[in-house]
Amino acid sequence: MTRQKGFRAFAREISINRYMYMLALPGILFFIVFCYLPMIGIVIAFQDFQPLLGILGSPFVGFKNFEFFFTSANWKQVTINTLYLNVIFIVTGTVATNVVAIILSEIVFNRYKRITQSLIILPNFISWAVVAMFAVPLFSSDGGIINGILTALNMRTVNFYTNSGIWPGLLTVIRLWKYAGFGSIVSLAIITGIDPELYEAARIDGATRLKCIIHITIPHLKTIVIMQTIMAVGGIFYGDFGMIYAMVGDNPLLYPTIDVIDTFVYRMLRGSPNMGYPSAVGLYQSAVGFIMVLTANAVAKKFEPDSAIF
Repeated sequence: MTRQKGFRAFAREISINRYMYMLALPGILFFIVFCYLPMIGIVIAFQDFQPLLGILGSPFVGFKNFEFFFTSANWKQVTINTLYLNVIFIVTGTVATNVVAIILSEIVFNRYKRITQSLIILPNFISWAVVAMFAVPLFSSDGGIINGILTALNMRTVNFYTNSGIWPGLLTVIRLWKYAGFGSIVSLAIITGIDPELYEAARIDGATRLKCIIHITIPHLKTIVIMQTIMAVGGIFYGDFGMIYAMVGDNPLLYPTIDVIDTFVYRMLRGSPNMGYPSAVGLYQSAVGFIMVLTANAVAKKFEPDSAIF
């Protein structure tokens, strides 16, 4: 009886809001086709996958593919590098995107605001391959622009492509330049939706522009910041392969600080093209990321229930 009532309630909900569900149908189908159905391929992580035999015919090898990663000499180093770089990217990215959004919201002249916003969003649409092409003449030790400026100032030059210690900071700056403007769109939309009367009341009470930002703007951004952080934590075990490989390629001198799980697996695959290896590592990254999301959401729910995703 309870099931029948539940089905009737569900059918009634679909009937009443059928047009809304029709609008949502393309998005639902997209996730089913491209996110849920491919999860069948997880079985490859436990097989010696042979393309001609397919998923059903390839032999089962258990956890042998996982041993490829966990018994390698550098798995601890690349895991630490992946976590370290992603923590830096998450923290600096969250701060930068919201700072950019606040700055844009404080610009009075609309035409200047539109031009500025367009310019800072533009780098997001430039591929990492193009960025790497510009980075070579910029960071080159022989005739590079930065070293040329340092030489003109009688300062010591820097050999960027042999000094691994500077690359975490360098990649962070480049990543902020590329993504901070685009990432500020959501925060800027939140700021735009804040009731103007709050600012007017604060100014009447003698609040300066800085105090309005601290006591009105930033508190309204707290919820979206927590949600973005939770979502970002889910990908903390995924290295930005496109960025790192495009910027430095196969440079062993830089591996101690920027060699991440994804670049490490890619190099290993070139010597042994077994599809089970990346599938196993991908499953490991996804499982840990899922646990991290649950943990971060539980922490957020405890201290700020309204900011939790679920």
